[in-house]
Amino acid sequence: MAARRGMTKAQEIAYDLREQIRSGALSGGEALPSESKMMSQYGYSRETIRAGVRLLIEEGLVVTGQGQGKYVREDYPPVVWNWTTLESRSRHANAVEGRTAGDQWASAIAENGNAPRQEIAVSIVVPPPHVRECLALPEDGLAVVRKRIRFIDNRPYALADSYFPQELVVGTPLMEPRDVSAPGGILASIGLVQAKYVDEISVRMPTHQEAELLGLPAATPVAEHTRTGYDADDRPLRCMVTILPGDRHKILYEVSTD
Repeated sequence: MAARRGMTKAQEIAYDLREQIRSGALSGGEALPSESKMMSQYGYSRETIRAGVRLLIEEGLVVTGQGQGKYVREDYPPVVWNWTTLESRSRHANAVEGRTAGDQWASAIAENGNAPRQEIAVSIVVPPPHVRECLALPEDGLAVVRKRIRFIDNRPYALADSYFPQELVVGTPLMEPRDVSAPGGILASIGLVQAKYVDEISVRMPTHQEAELLGLPAATPVAEHTRTGYDADDRPLRCMVTILPGDRHKILYEVSTD
């Protein structure tokens, strides 16, 4: 490999491997050549080879597998979310348990021909400060939270935590740790109709726990999508915080110009 002007030896190795990945010569999930093979190919020391590969790990192009193996990061088929219509009243009204796999997220995934699955845990908690503000709870106010890890074809794709003021949902199906649905939506079925949503989106690096739950390689940013639902009197009914890894999601909005 000819030396490239201004590059260190490690950067040269990273550049060459990066080009192989981008061209498809090294495909997603494929193991990198062994260190011994790269030492012979490039004519550099083992430590230099490791330094070059480490640069690609830091970029998120290469991940560490079991043992000492290094692999090209796999591509996740992107999911496109139209947040304008996902939780619309018409979609809730047309939901059918079983055929649409429960809640509206699962329904959308099933309609695309993929297999949705959720791991759900329900508890009563003191919500995080941002959620407490969205729900207009007092400092010691409690919320029921439905924490979900969402899988598509058995691959973790998102985290979705829905918070509800405790007094509104205790004793309802929302306390059950499983997929629940009802015509018009569970909240509407108990007399709590969401009349509008307010969305907030921030982009950041994941926490350690988020990275573990989602199996995120290094250098994978996430979008944090917070949707608060209000009734016709502007009373907050629900705050859903969704963590969407940037390598497997696209968010779509349709906005009227009126």
